[in-house]
Amino acid sequence: MKKTVIAIAICLLAFSGNAMAQKNPKLGHINSTELMQIIPGRDSAQAVLQAEVTELESTLKSMQSELETRYNDYMQNQQGWTELIRQTKQKELQDMNARIQEFGENAQKQLQERETELFKPLIERAKDAIKEVAREGGYSYIFDSGTGATLYDEGGDDIMPLVKKKLGI
Repeated sequence: MKKTVIAIAICLLAFSGNAMAQKNPKLGHINSTELMQIIPGRDSAQAVLQAEVTELESTLKSMQSELETRYNDYMQNQQGWTELIRQTKQKELQDMNARIQEFGENAQKQLQERETELFKPLIERAKDAIKEVAREGGYSYIFDSGTGATLYDEGGDDIMPLVKKKLGI
């Protein structure tokens, strides 16, 4: 009986040792910032976004130039105008300034939305490649060392080369 209990205890210890070894997580890390700098399609998305930035900046400069011209005209001619004309011109300048500010705010919002739209497919491709590499490599966790979320990564594997290969880089 004593030998049976000892044999069972040895089997349990051996089994729990294997179970613990299997539960030992495999850790990896990747610098997502670096990956997004080299991912295929980034340059074309950036070029499209830059073209839109240039167009909006040009329109904004044109609007500001027109406001400046009208303001200078107001400053030079205001003394020859009646009070009604002065008030009307002041109101026009204020309205124009408000439109310029609104345009700037809307342009900034539009650019943020456009950037999200252009880069979302690239981010999704990168995420999918990371997931595939993690599954294929048996990783339990992948940390992003590019955002500073990892304080210690010496024990993990850098999967950047594997993700680059998966993306054809």
